[in-house]
Amino acid sequence: MTATDEPVLFRTAGRAAHITLNRPGAVNALSHEMVRRIDEALTAWEHDPAVQTVVVTGAGERGLCAGGDIRSIHDDARDGDGSASAAFWRDEYRLNARIARYPKPYVAVMDGIVMGGGVGISAHGSVRIVTERSRIAMPETGIGFVPDVGGTYLLALAPGELGTHLALTGAQIGAGDALLCGLADHYLPCTGLGAFLDDLAEKPVRDALRRHVQPSPQGELTERREWIDGCYSADTVEDIVNRLLDHGTPATKDAAQTLLTKSPTALKVTLAALRRARRLGPLEAVLDQEYRVSCAALLHPDLVEGIRAQVIDKDRDPHWSPATLVEVTDTGVDRFFAPLGERELGLAGPGTGSEVAW
Repeated sequence: MTATDEPVLFRTAGRAAHITLNRPGAVNALSHEMVRRIDEALTAWEHDPAVQTVVVTGAGERGLCAGGDIRSIHDDARDGDGSASAAFWRDEYRLNARIARYPKPYVAVMDGIVMGGGVGISAHGSVRIVTERSRIAMPETGIGFVPDVGGTYLLALAPGELGTHLALTGAQIGAGDALLCGLADHYLPCTGLGAFLDDLAEKPVRDALRRHVQPSPQGELTERREWIDGCYSADTVEDIVNRLLDHGTPATKDAAQTLLTKSPTALKVTLAALRRARRLGPLEAVLDQEYRVSCAALLHPDLVEGIRAQVIDKDRDPHWSPATLVEVTDTGVDRFFAPLGERELGLAGPGTGSEVAW
């Protein structure tokens, strides 16, 4: 394997250190090895006074990162004991928390596709850049899974019920809506990214941003806030679907129909996880909850079936179990949040906060 074949590349340029996710054929999907290498680099750079800024980008033209390596998770859940996936998530979620608390500016270039684990590697950073090509989503309910990598934390903080809409439907959003929802901070046209990154080698982040940031294009969600807030504030997924259908517009009908294609169990667990996340407080506590939910999902048939239908066989015809929302009981949902005992992630605790000055 040559240096350029490595799944993640590291280099320094002036005062900036660069992480390049380097699996362009898989839209830079994250593997366990990549997570470990990124964590090692962050450790080295944290203690290197020559490094003032960390920058993460993705190789190729398609995007920063399409998510985690879900084929491996499918195989582990189907044929293994789930321990490999649990170990991956343990290190990935710890990396997400570390990015959020990193003591130096962490600049994430969220160009192109940024989904699932790609959101985790970027949206917890202190400086998050979107472009006109950004397509950001947490599409987990479509594979029988639940938003993780701190996704329920981020979406729970979005204005009104926008986060609930995005979490349940898995809808993709562009730059303007990412800014509205708090998933990004600044807009740059993709043609200006090269000059911006060059400036980071010589200038503090604030000065480079001042030179290159531009007003963002208008998003779509602002005009939909009335029905999103009204419909998704319902207490149950069934009531959300009914409100969407009763609202009677093409957009709400489409949203309802989208929900009805997702895993019923994943929808109900996702709604519960978001509502609980709003009460849990810091990111670390939410990541602890997400780890419980993710480990429980390994034991549920919808995860294997969802990945099979969407990624392996690509027939787009998952057979969920249970098949309907009404069949998913409160007891069934509660099992996803059961404590793990000695296997807990255990991130939450005193002294988790920090301020980044840049």
